[in-house]
Amino acid sequence: MAENTLNGHRVLAIVTNYGIEQDELVVPVQHLRERGAHVDVAAVKAEEIRTLVGDKDPGKTVQPDLTLADADASSYDLLLIPGGTVNADSLRLDETAVSMVRSFAESGRKVAAICHGPWLLVEADVVDGKTLTSYASVATDIRNAKGTWVDKSVMHCGANDWDLITSRTPDDLEDFLREIDDTLGAAG
Repeated sequence: MAENTLNGHRVLAIVTNYGIEQDELVVPVQHLRERGAHVDVAAVKAEEIRTLVGDKDPGKTVQPDLTLADADASSYDLLLIPGGTVNADSLRLDETAVSMVRSFAESGRKVAAICHGPWLLVEADVVDGKTLTSYASVATDIRNAKGTWVDKSVMHCGANDWDLITSRTPDDLEDFLREIDDTLGAAG
């Protein structure tokens, strides 16, 4: 059993109900729960979440804990935004999700996004002045939104008085999760 270094921390993972890259949701949720964090998965609908592997093959199904509409974003320390092309593209069209991102940034709370997840950050207009990474195809969108894109396994940026942790792909999950652990642990 992992050390419970994140006891007392609350994490909200936000997703659509289809197209999430499996390991970008399942692995962080399990990892954070094993370390003692309370993690809620909020989906657009109160229906099962169907993940994909490599954006095409069926993955695991996950039951959401609540819907985006029912989530009280102010009660969480960290917002987790998994990727998956379909998920990220749909999520950035959901005004509740966009508002949550703005709420976290404006209140100085932490956000962690991986792969295509930063599309939601671009849509929420919170990347101006931030340095972040993502799946390579999102780089131009980040630059157009006045963010600085870097090609690194993980990037932690504290500019504009809030912590943003970003990563490129499921291959970078180990670095991504270590940075989340360090950032939440330092805050606790």
